[in-house]
Amino acid sequence: MRSLGVALLVVGATSPLAAQDTVPPREGVRVGITYQPGIRPGMLVLGGSPSELLDSVRAIVTRDLDFSDRFEVITLPADDSLTLGVRESGEPGADFVNYRLFGALGADFAVRLRSVDGEQVSAVVYDVRQELVRREISFAVPPPDDAEFRLAVHRIADEVVRTVTGVPGVAATRLLFLRDRRVYRVDSDGAASQPLTAAGVPTFSPAWGAGGRQVVYTEFHEPGGSLFVQDVASGRRRVVPPSERGLNYTPVLSPDGRTLVFTRSGEDGTDLYSWNLADNCCLQRLTVGRFADNLSPTFSPDGRRIAYVSTRAGLPQIYVMSADGTGQELFAPFDYGVTGSSNAPEWSSDGLSVVFHRDVGGSPQIFVMDVGSRTVRQLTSAGRNEDPTWAPDGRHLAFVSDRTGSRQVWVIDLETGRVRQLTRGGEARLPAWSARID
Repeated sequence: MRSLGVALLVVGATSPLAAQDTVPPREGVRVGITYQPGIRPGMLVLGGSPSELLDSVRAIVTRDLDFSDRFEVITLPADDSLTLGVRESGEPGADFVNYRLFGALGADFAVRLRSVDGEQVSAVVYDVRQELVRREISFAVPPPDDAEFRLAVHRIADEVVRTVTGVPGVAATRLLFLRDRRVYRVDSDGAASQPLTAAGVPTFSPAWGAGGRQVVYTEFHEPGGSLFVQDVASGRRRVVPPSERGLNYTPVLSPDGRTLVFTRSGEDGTDLYSWNLADNCCLQRLTVGRFADNLSPTFSPDGRRIAYVSTRAGLPQIYVMSADGTGQELFAPFDYGVTGSSNAPEWSSDGLSVVFHRDVGGSPQIFVMDVGSRTVRQLTSAGRNEDPTWAPDGRHLAFVSDRTGSRQVWVIDLETGRVRQLTRGGEARLPAWSARID
């Protein structure tokens, strides 16, 4: 056993949200054994017997727990095995766990990952303060070269978060974004980026469907653009609605997946339409432009209302209506002649908030509106920030920012104010965050 004077690697220090915009907290800070836990509980990720599978699993889970922004994640140096704090007895529930040592390291909780018969990984979550095993659960994990490996490991991290907080994490989610006029998919930790559409065919406005198993997007052609629904795994796709009329873009699927609402621009103006995706029929016009553009719809989580952008008051602003197009009214307040354009609304999964970007002094910035009170607050101020999208936990947002010189996708945690960069290389636009992928 190594001396307790060994330095620890602490990832993700707290950074209270005290201003409209923040910079990432210092990461990789090395401190001694006197580490004091912050506002968030300390989570110790234990080492273990080295293996290709477990090493990969442990690295991904550690990063996911850090990116959940719910813990002070504490990791041991690679040469400290789990014997530092756990001795296995070989009998279920009879392992010796050195809770006092874990507490001295600043941990409120600890997680141990171990391989079970080579095809499963077991996660044991310890409650250090209560000195008990909070939960042990086994997960089927494919080999590291399998296409589903990372998603399976992300689910482990999400269940660790659920065990401690009662709410699952969002590691087992993905984001869509545009780069070089192609739709790309990336894991929530910024890894495993890959294109979903072919090169040389311009695409636009990607959105998720079917719990992260389908995507819908616009493919441009002469003289307009068509919407395609594509299965992520197989790549099979179909055009919806089956018509080449006009330019169809900014699609969104209803929460039950049965209805597609989108923008159509043509001779009759720019308006919102709905299409019964389940029955493949019944095109319905929801807005009538009357010299105004209506676009960028987003469903409330109960599917009863749609927020969208309209230029009926002059500059684009956020409006709301019932899902059948009735009851149209201004949604996000603005000062006529003073407030800039508002665009790209998205409803949070809990229905309590709508996020959008609004021009401030010529630059777009991220705003969040409380649906109940309709009060609006600004989140960002550094650089140009636009195209926000909610994580399913309602506390994380992804958005596009040029704060490093090129447009990239960033993630902000609304509770701590921590900001991290998700994409790198090229220019990224129009992110869309999926639901949890089961």
